[in-house]
Parts: sequence; structure tokens; C-alpha cells
Amino acid sequence: MTRKISFLDRAFWITESDHNPKHVACLQLLELPENAEVDYLPKLLAHLRCFDKPSSPFNTIVEDMLGFPLRLVKVRELDMQYHVQLHELDNVEDKAALNRFVARLHEPRLDRNKPLWQYHLIASRQGRCFAIYVKIHHMYGDGAVLMRWFQAGYREKPDVAHFTPVWAVKQPFREKRRKNWFTGLMASAWHLLRTVTDLVWILFRLLIKLVRINSHYMPIPFSGTRTVLTGQVKQGRVVAIADLDFQRVQALSKRMRASANEILLCCFDIGVHRFLKDHGHSFNKALYTNMPINLRKPGENTAGNKIAIVPVKLAHGEVDPYLRLRQIIENHRIVKHAAKHSEPGAFSYYTILIQAVALLFEVVHLSDWFKPIANILISNVPGPKQTRYLRDAKLLAAYPISTITPGGGVNITLLTYGQTANIGLVCCNTHISSLDNMAHYFVEAFELLDKCADDPSLSIEDIGEQVEDESKSIVDDELGHAQDVLHSHH
Repeated sequence: MTRKISFLDRAFWITESDHNPKHVACLQLLELPENAEVDYLPKLLAHLRCFDKPSSPFNTIVEDMLGFPLRLVKVRELDMQYHVQLHELDNVEDKAALNRFVARLHEPRLDRNKPLWQYHLIASRQGRCFAIYVKIHHMYGDGAVLMRWFQAGYREKPDVAHFTPVWAVKQPFREKRRKNWFTGLMASAWHLLRTVTDLVWILFRLLIKLVRINSHYMPIPFSGTRTVLTGQVKQGRVVAIADLDFQRVQALSKRMRASANEILLCCFDIGVHRFLKDHGHSFNKALYTNMPINLRKPGENTAGNKIAIVPVKLAHGEVDPYLRLRQIIENHRIVKHAAKHSEPGAFSYYTILIQAVALLFEVVHLSDWFKPIANILISNVPGPKQTRYLRDAKLLAAYPISTITPGGGVNITLLTYGQTANIGLVCCNTHISSLDNMAHYFVEAFELLDKCADDPSLSIEDIGEQVEDESKSIVDDELGHAQDVLHSHH
């Protein structure tokens, strides 16, 4: 059995290197069942290794020609010693220690001669918790696909008898309806024409913005700010995790007339500013985030990647958190409007185009000399709303940990589980040794944004922004003159 690979899937394979692997991961915290024996995890390890007949794509490797990926092909047997491993820590509830250990697991790339996934059990010498770190190549699927697979291996109630790990769960396969060759050819030609036309229109609008004829459009690529988090992507990673009450996020989004994503963007923007200020940075313009856009149609369950990643301008120059949120809402919706009125394929090719330029800088080791596409990559993956169980072990949290785009920056991925938003952060450790403070700043930023809805006097502490004095408008001058007149009469 073989499976075709899309253009975007191939891009994740071709652009991978030892310095910048293209796998994504999920760190899961679980609670041992009440009657768990001392050897619970060794027995679980042995049981998991028995499932050595996985379903697609967990049983496939890439067939390539001179490094160019052609298709996914099925392998005859798996090395389950490689795919499923057991480790031990003193205490997995020690977040700092767990972050350091997971960063080491996340650093090396997957063995290309084997199916591109690993499953790491992490035992704890203390407490009743253990962890699982799952690692899978991005070419197998995007966030929506991986989340669907993730949920397939869990149950809403403890269930030992019918347990099947995610890699052995049979994936639904719908055979495509055969079309008349002429009809299919004409439909493909029409789709290509619309895609190319929209792509040209996107580039034209960006050119118009670049020459400052019409500034109301998506950001110009490579407008990010060089920081300790950006630049040449090298080996070595730092990882951090954080939690937010997602019910409170949703409640605040209603009060602020904003989406939950926009609330989170504002909190992340403030947190990243504070973190970078700790490292001596100051800012005379806004930071930018890369925002993934899901290009699937409602109800579409195809595998692989169907996403676009485009830059979004964040906030600058306001100390009132609410006013920073309004800036982000406006900037966010400009990009959403552009995506809504373009062919999905055009945005996908636009993503590949700008990422290819960034990759060229990375290949020739010039990323340190050019501005990044953006400073942050932020994505949100909706997860299960009810509590889940792996056999009889209760899932407490699931933190997604992604890859790093060319040009660096911090990748922030959020997964909603139950009423909690589990946040995973990752970046290079070239200039920093920890992201724990940044994770803490996110939580503090949310508390501040929540309180400022009722208390307009609250403002952000100095976060290193430098705001140039703008020339006053005629209205300002008139108001100032009117106030002077009033004062003179009194």
C-alpha cells in the first residue's frame, strides 16, 4: 500500500535538518489508577509493544529519490524497542525538571529509516503521576489531523479490556468517487486558475502596501524584530508549559467583544514583551505572530497538511491592556478577511513562498542578518471537552510542543482539554536557558486583562516599548486652544 504526499507535506520533509527537525509532539500528564502496582508502567510498556501491527500512516516510511519524497510506503515490521520507550524522573510534577527532560527528547530528529513516530513513557519516583511524550513527523498531518488521532486512543471511561494505542487504531478511509477524466481535468484547471489569480492578487496588494498606497492589508513578510529568540535555528531546545482556565478566557471574550484567540494573542503578546525586556530588549514597533489558518472545509477529515501560516501584527504603544486588545482584534481580522476572500490554495502557496525565502536564509546561514517573518508562532487546537482515560489512567493535561519555523522565534501551541487551556512553548536555547518566566508572564497577563475590564486605571508595567511623539492633528490643536481659552477665562 502506498499513499501520495501533498506538496506541503513534501516541504516538511525537504526542509528538515538536524538543526531544525520537523516533528511535533504532545506532553501528556496522567494519574495512576488507585490500585496501580509498583510495576504498572513496565507492564504498560510491554503491553504497548505488543501492538506491532500499526495502521497507516504509523506503518509507513518515505520512499524518496535523491532526497525528494515520492510517496509513503508500508513497512513489513517495526522496531518497537525504538518506537516505545520508558524513562524515569524523580518527580514529573516538578515542571522545571520535566521541561528540561522533554526538551532533550524534542531536540533530535526522527530516524528516517523507520516510521516517523515515537512514544515515550516517563515514570516518576515520587507521587502518583506519570507522563507520556509522543513525537510524530509533521508531514503525517497538521494539528487538526493529529488531534483526531490523539483522541482515538483515549476513552471517556476507564477501559482496560478494549484498549488500543493510537498507532494501532484503524483509521477511517473513504474511497474517492471516480470522476469523468474530462470533468476532473476542467475542474482542476479552473481551480488552478483561481488559485494563481488569487495568489497574484495577494502579492499585488502587498506590493501596494509596501509602497504605502494602501496600508489596510496583511502585514509585509519579514517585518518581525530580531531578538534573542529569533535568528539562525540551531540544535538545542528549551520547553515550557502553562495552564489557563479556558472558561474564564471564553467569559472574558464575551465581555470584551473579542474571540478567545484574540484574548490569548493579547496575553501572549504582553508575556513575550515582558520576557524580552528581561533580556535587554526595547521596541519601537509592534511584534508579529505567524498565525496558522485551517484550510479544510467543514467536516473534511483528510490526512496530511491543509494549512496556511501568515503573519499578523500585534499591539504597540498602549499601556492599557484593553486598548492593546482592540489593536490586535483589528489586525487579526484584517488577515481573516483576506483569507476568507481568497482561494485556500492561494494562501497555502503564499505560505510556501515566504517560508521558502526564510528557509533559503537558514540554509546559507544568514537568518541572523535578516528580519524574521514574525517573532512568534501561535496556534490553537481544540481538544476533548470531557475527561479522557488511557486504559485506566486518567489524563490530567496535554501540552502540544511544535516545531520551529525558519528564522526562529518562540512557537506557542495551545490545546483545550476540558475547561483548561494547556499551553506548550518551545524555542532554540542559543541565547536563553529557560522559558519558564515567559509561561508565568502569560498567566499574569491574562489576570491583568481580566481585571482591566472593570478597572480602567490598570495598566501594563514598562515592557520596553518606545513610542515616538506623533505630530498633533488639527483636532488636537483646536482642543488644546479651546482648553487654553477656558483656562484664561477662569
